[in-house]
Amino acid sequence: MSCDPTLQLVIKMWALMSLLLVGIARAAIPNSMSRGMPSVPKIPVPERLFISPNGTILPNITTTYYFDQLRDHNNINLGTFKQRYWMDWEFYEPGGPIILNTPGEVNADGYQGYVTNATINGLIAQQQKGAAILIEHRFFGFSNPYDNLTSQSLALLTVQQAIDDLVYFATTVNLPMSGGDAVKPSQAPWILVGGSYGGALTSYTMVNKPGIFWAGYLSSATVETTIDYYGYFTPIREYMPQNCSSDIQAVITYLDGMYAAKDTAGIKTLQETFGLGGLDHVADFATALQYNLWDWQDLDPSTGPDSIFYEFCDALEVKDGVNAGPEGWGVDHAIRSWGNFWNTTYYRYNCHDQDVQTCLGTFDPTANYFTNITVNNANRSWLWMVCNQIGFYQTGPPEGQPAIVSRIIQPSYGERQCVNMFPEAFAYPPQPATAETNAMYAGWNVNVPRLFFANGLRDPWRGGTVSADGLNKPNTTSMPIYMSDGFHCSDMLSYDNGIDPTIAVVQEAALRYMKEWLAEWKPGNS
Repeated sequence: MSCDPTLQLVIKMWALMSLLLVGIARAAIPNSMSRGMPSVPKIPVPERLFISPNGTILPNITTTYYFDQLRDHNNINLGTFKQRYWMDWEFYEPGGPIILNTPGEVNADGYQGYVTNATINGLIAQQQKGAAILIEHRFFGFSNPYDNLTSQSLALLTVQQAIDDLVYFATTVNLPMSGGDAVKPSQAPWILVGGSYGGALTSYTMVNKPGIFWAGYLSSATVETTIDYYGYFTPIREYMPQNCSSDIQAVITYLDGMYAAKDTAGIKTLQETFGLGGLDHVADFATALQYNLWDWQDLDPSTGPDSIFYEFCDALEVKDGVNAGPEGWGVDHAIRSWGNFWNTTYYRYNCHDQDVQTCLGTFDPTANYFTNITVNNANRSWLWMVCNQIGFYQTGPPEGQPAIVSRIIQPSYGERQCVNMFPEAFAYPPQPATAETNAMYAGWNVNVPRLFFANGLRDPWRGGTVSADGLNKPNTTSMPIYMSDGFHCSDMLSYDNGIDPTIAVVQEAALRYMKEWLAEWKPGNS
């Protein structure tokens, strides 16, 4: 089940390097709506030869292929666009499965490692002698029905159009490998794999279009959409260092108390302690404090104490070489140390040379972040889906629950930004149609054979998955549900199974089920 040891070492080094590079990447993501997206982790693209079982040297997995995808599945007269995909058939033998995966709401270039056995996709392909494909989601990267991201163009960015893309691809594509014109779903079993939103899309597709994909693997799949997703921060609060959580709660209680008392002078003084006095709206300041917590989603079983999240907690909890007890140091020290961390480290980590309003402000509708309609802008495309169908606004909890984020942040904070971003589409803040999404695609009520769900105990998106607290969805042999001690989509990466034995259990079970399910497939089944 394991991948090459050298590749494992490369991936681990990449994981550490990515923590350093992520701050650089954020220079192009200067807004809170871009943080906490339900996306899969990135892994390196291996630099090696890819050789088929018969000894043929294959094209490098970075080779880009193009599929003529329908612009609008409800109106074929609108023509097609070029949808990018990548492929690895180093393990393929005739009769083997085709494993299809979309990384979801990202530019897919750079995610080609997901067609190799560094991931569960490639492990399935290796075990079953299959081929693995990575396909870019419409309106992300350079797979765009139109050459802009206006509201008019984005009208074709819906969950249903994305589902229909996967189905149309599977049923009509002629793959570039030998025999690739004879592996349609009636001729070979197709397995749909996805993580996070891509995992939800896997579930939605198999609910909405049964009989195309024989089996599915879903990692951290956010199947149950909601508008007010304060539960994002619950696993973070429960599994982060308790002293750090205690001090964060103390600061948030202090901020919310001043807000309730309309103590604008006290709030301004607090903002200035963090070097954020230039923010004109307290909601933007409250959201900035969430940034430190969103860093949790970047964690992985291989993450060490040098990650930015643990660096932040150390800044709060280590005083004169002494670690605070579980109750923390208290609000006064927490304010000073958290503020100092922003001033000395974290502002530049997120904002680089940008001024505070450009980086963290959300109230200026003329800002470039809101008006840029050029393609390859994942933040804009994803916000369109959030505003219309997905929701998942990450907010403060209801009164009476412990709060590590401010209750100043409510869904209206995000809904207002929908108007800023898409004034032609929304005259007033919209409520995402999450109830309709759940009703149409089953949400937590999904009941489809041969779906394997894998979730992580420490995943902030777990509340949207079938492993949400209190849901108690049955684990069956037809639709198994496994949970590791991992983070977001940790079970998709093969190197994590050597670090966390609970992830190894999940992946071994998935491979066992895939073997059993594929043995049941016969031509014409799909």
